[in-house]
Amino acid sequence: MSENLFVTHCSPTLAGMKTGNLFSCRCCCPNQLRGFIAYWNSMLNSKGVYIKVMQLKSERALIYVYRKAKLESAIADPEIRAFLEGHGYDCSRPERMIEEMLNRLARRICHTDEFPHEIGVFLGYPFEDVKGFIENEGKNYKFVGQWKVYSDENAAKKLFSKYKKCTDVYCRCFEEGRQLTRLTVAPAG
Repeated sequence: MSENLFVTHCSPTLAGMKTGNLFSCRCCCPNQLRGFIAYWNSMLNSKGVYIKVMQLKSERALIYVYRKAKLESAIADPEIRAFLEGHGYDCSRPERMIEEMLNRLARRICHTDEFPHEIGVFLGYPFEDVKGFIENEGKNYKFVGQWKVYSDENAAKKLFSKYKKCTDVYCRCFEEGRQLTRLTVAPAG
């Protein structure tokens, strides 16, 4: 797995704009992948970015890159927490909540034919769009970009544009030799 995949697929998360990104990559050697993930976690955790393998199947890996503080903030919302609890997530132990929720999400990804729709919460999609997707079974959306939009179409279009611009800038900087650790923004404060 190359650093280029992080930049190409996760720039908005690396920049601190988005809760998380998910991407798939080829993986011929699970031990090598675990080493790569451990290395990048050691480099990026201090900047608030975490990496987790969500699925490893048929020489493909599904990788989740996320901002832990943004995910904790989203889950702190009582409506989102109730929604996740309704989908079988345990929100009762705050000190282990993120880890346990991600393990549950990974199990659901691995053991269901359909992608778990609550994943939008983990990716930082507007909650109204996550609920709208579920309620409408993926139909009747207003617009499609990085996700199906059911709420504020104009705000979503602006956000999609910001994410694209961020990715374009990050890819250009990476091609010019900027290191992944330098492209990753540390949390404010």
